[in-house]
Amino acid sequence: MNGAESLVRTLKAGGVDVCFTNPGTSEMHFVAALDRVDGVRCVLCLFEGVATGAADGYARMADKPASTLLHLGPGLGNGIANLHNAKKARSPMVNIVGEHATYHVQYDAPLTADIEGTAKPYSHWVKTSASAATIASDAADAIAAARTAPGQIATLIAPADATWEEGAGIAAVPTIPERAKADESAILAAAKALKSGEKVMILLGDKAVRAQALELAARIAEKTGAGLLAETSNARMERGQGRVAIERLPYPVDQAVAVLAEVKHLILIGSRNPVAFFAYPDKPSLIAPEGCNVIMMATPAEDQPEALARLADAVGATQKLVIAARERPSIPTGALTPETIGAVVGALLPENAIVCDEGVTTGRRFFPSTHASGPMDWLQLSGGAIGVGIPMATGAAVACPDRKVVSLQADGSAMYTVQGLWTQAREKLDVLTLIFSNRSYNILRGELANVGANNPGPKALNMLSLADPDIGWVNLARGLGVDATRVETAERLAEVMKSALRSKGPHLIEVVM
Repeated sequence: MNGAESLVRTLKAGGVDVCFTNPGTSEMHFVAALDRVDGVRCVLCLFEGVATGAADGYARMADKPASTLLHLGPGLGNGIANLHNAKKARSPMVNIVGEHATYHVQYDAPLTADIEGTAKPYSHWVKTSASAATIASDAADAIAAARTAPGQIATLIAPADATWEEGAGIAAVPTIPERAKADESAILAAAKALKSGEKVMILLGDKAVRAQALELAARIAEKTGAGLLAETSNARMERGQGRVAIERLPYPVDQAVAVLAEVKHLILIGSRNPVAFFAYPDKPSLIAPEGCNVIMMATPAEDQPEALARLADAVGATQKLVIAARERPSIPTGALTPETIGAVVGALLPENAIVCDEGVTTGRRFFPSTHASGPMDWLQLSGGAIGVGIPMATGAAVACPDRKVVSLQADGSAMYTVQGLWTQAREKLDVLTLIFSNRSYNILRGELANVGANNPGPKALNMLSLADPDIGWVNLARGLGVDATRVETAERLAEVMKSALRSKGPHLIEVVM
């Protein structure tokens, strides 16, 4: 058993049984080892940013890490934007990055790079294996690091000679630390605030926006009169009919500040003290008002449902929560707008769907219209680096092959990682992608005014336009093996979406706005 095979067998034994890959010469022994090890699914991606984004989507739905296989420093560099998103989402991931043979690095070949230096800002754990004798134990340590709460990025760099020389066999994964419990003093501080009679907001994130935790939080809010919000961006929310309907803190800074303006106590559970996405002239960076008592009750690394159960006991929130049935929106007719698209999506989303939301500007209006849809998981862009939507949907579909994945996708960010459509076709993944074709980076038009860059001229506006030429989404998708349709009215969107939801496999709808 060479080093590569001992590495692959250690990954498999440690529960890492999917590899999103874009290999090169230095990784060929790893590729060959995958052929010799049953039970590891290999998913080829045509760009490393698709591989890292797919591993993120997989982890969000499987609650365990996949691996990536990336080619040297430049391959890792290509995947960094979606590693950033995965890190912000707290997704567990094991990256295997090839490296030149140890004796070859000194010659500064064209692909030689500082791989550790590149990996460290986007990884919680980084190591270069010294030899084939240690590569399996290094992989076991990487798995343990990735699975440590709240979910971490582990990057193992594998020199070529450490993969082709004789290995040491399968290594056991060290014991994974249990998720810590929130400190009792934090629970008591939150309970005191909730009993103060002053305005309180509970802000949820991470595992606190799963169904069980949401129900506990809603009982607490109902008992105490506190407000309840989710963070603006969440890795995975459990939503829909029969579950607590919760709104998110708005993205636009003025709206977010207004929502929290009168709050005296802000209780954070799996969330962070909210900050504006960007700095704006004469606007605050911190969203909570000055003087607000911010209580970190349970960090993302801590057991949030358990902390909420203790808080419910502390405030006497023992009442049964009644969640009223909600009506789906009616299917509209006429022009395609964010409102009519949201109504169609809300009306037609199937039960148990996985929604991957990179709708950006268009998608902001979809949340209220989907509260009454069937029970679903809703995955969002968590780190702000656009280009995660198509890969995230790809990874989610690999993790949950029996569920329909609906990808809500802005056209500009789709072009960052459009190669993911090819992987969906090759793997026959059950993904419906809605491309919101407004032919612009529409969000940036509003940002021009927000940052005080007034009276933009033709050069500025041209840099925000995706027209001249328009992107031919139907031809582009078909060229990558995905069936595609273009729609221009709400009723036609509903007709095509119904048909696509009845069928299996990937389909793309260009929604022309």
